[in-house]
Formats: sequence, C-alpha cells, structure tokens
Amino acid sequence: MKEEEIRNRDVFNRYLDLVESDVKNDFDFKSFTKTNCLACDSCDLTIEFEKLGFIYTSCRRCDTLFVNPRPPFESLKKFYSTSSSTSFWVNEFFKPVAEIRREKIFRPRAEYIAEMLSVNKGLVIGDIGAGFGLFLKELKKILPDNNYIAIEPSVEMADICHGKGLEIKCKYLEEMGSAECKFDFLSAFELLEHLFDPISFLNKAYSLLNTGGYLFLTTLNGKGFDISLLWEKSKSISPPHHLNFFNTTSIKHLLERLGFEVIDVSTPGKLDWDIVEGMIINESIDLGRFWNLLAREGDQKCKNELQDWVSNNNLSSHMRILVKKELIK
Repeated sequence: MKEEEIRNRDVFNRYLDLVESDVKNDFDFKSFTKTNCLACDSCDLTIEFEKLGFIYTSCRRCDTLFVNPRPPFESLKKFYSTSSSTSFWVNEFFKPVAEIRREKIFRPRAEYIAEMLSVNKGLVIGDIGAGFGLFLKELKKILPDNNYIAIEPSVEMADICHGKGLEIKCKYLEEMGSAECKFDFLSAFELLEHLFDPISFLNKAYSLLNTGGYLFLTTLNGKGFDISLLWEKSKSISPPHHLNFFNTTSIKHLLERLGFEVIDVSTPGKLDWDIVEGMIINESIDLGRFWNLLAREGDQKCKNELQDWVSNNNLSSHMRILVKKELIK
C-alpha cells in the first residue's frame, strides 16, 4: 500500500491550506487552558514546537506529545461542524478514496476483529465516529448475525450510514446514556488524537461496554518512525485535528489505569517510509544525508525491508490497540 492510494497528495495539501485558514477564523487562543499530561497526569512537561499557533508539549515521564494549552471543547465542536475544511474533507478528500480505503484499511480491520471474537452471533457492535460506515459494513459481511450501530455526530455522514442499513446514534459518544445501549464491542478509528478529553471518552466507552466487552482503537504513535523523523514538519501533526499523540507505552499504562485489560498494543503500519520518502522527494524536506540518499537512490527491496522492520518492532506511527473490560474495575 502507498500513501498516494489512500491520500492524494495535492488534495491533502489543499485541505491543509483550508484548515490553516479556518484556524484563523475559528479559534481564540486566549481561551485555551493548560493541563497536565493526558496519559500520566505529570506536570513535568517540555514545550517542543508551535504549529498554526497551537503549542505542542511533551511529557518528560511518558513521552506523550499533546497540544497544551488546550482549545475549548465548544470551539472544536464548532470547527468540526461548520468549517469549510471539514466539508472539503468529506466531499473532496474522502469520497474519492472511500472504496480503496474500504479495501485496503477497513476490510483487514474487520478480518482481524472477526478472528478475535469468540462469539459471533447476537453481539451489539458499535463504531464510534463511524463516518461512511465502511468498517461496520465489512464486519457485517463476515459476521452478519449481530446488531451493528453507527455512532456518528455528523448528520451528513449519519445519513450515509442509515442509507447502508445501519442503526444510527447521531451524537457524540460522551452524550450517550448508559441505559441507552450496552455494547459487546466498540471501535474508534483515528479518533483518539482528535479528542479534547481522551480520558472522559475512554471512561464513557468503559461504561457503555458489557463486562468482557472489547474496545478496539487505532491512533497515531507519537514515537513512531515518520512522526519522529519529520516532527513539526509531519502532516500527521496537524492542529486543530491531531491534538494528542500517545505512544505504545503511555497508552497501555493509561488504559490499564482506567480499568481495561490490554490485549494488544502494536504498530502494523505500512506507510511510514512511504510518507518520509514522499516528503523528501516531492516536498524537498531535508532529513539529512542518509535518509535523503535512501529516498533518492535506495532500491525498493531495501525500503520494503525497512518498513517491515519498523512495523515489527512497534516503531510505526500507526498504532492498533485492543482492550477488554475487566470483571472488576
């Protein structure tokens, strides 16, 4: 899989330009508030860099990278609901690559979960931030005898899910009551990095799971290969969307502290080197003699082996997490 297959570079750059324009109109930086580390609550923090006016801080104890001070939740909610960049993302960025993402990303995730579930009938399965409903539809093809619920606050995308025959909860997860629905399985893809308050989100997910239920997350690893190399130049570090960058150690400790049993924390990413190479070749980013040489003169076998090594050693910037609600919290 190549980055260009799932994310057209020119369209993505236009999207980021729109985001930069929206930030100037939608955020009052004087209203931002400071916090301790999102993962371990430490106050021993270091300022790393500023991007579009957002200050990224790292925790000296657990290396979690996050925006601090934080924009108000209502500002983020308004941005995601009304900004021109959000509309562009849905219609110009995502829709043209939805089919290839279904095949390359969501189908393998569905296959992974189908193999993991010991019971495959009568389960209540929810996808948080379901978007176009791609994951739920792929899982439903494999395990049809379950109840599938799309939790999607966007009215536009909730209507798309409804058109695919999925039950809809058109709201944020945090707005759901425990009596409204209980789940045997919840998923949230590329969502944790966006959240104003990840701990409140994870606690709510815990409360909505039945005992023994699973939570499946994918998010960005702040200590991953391409993010570590590109750092503030990384397009994955893109405020106000990507505010939180846990790592394989800090997310594990956080989830255990919240009462989850950690089943898997791994980095099966396939795009780290392709992203770095693209920045060197197409956007003239200078990462030093060795990486520039590999990008321009290295053979494909060498590059493939590098990517395999990155993924197999939990060093990819794409992180996969599977946890289970324990019997007693």
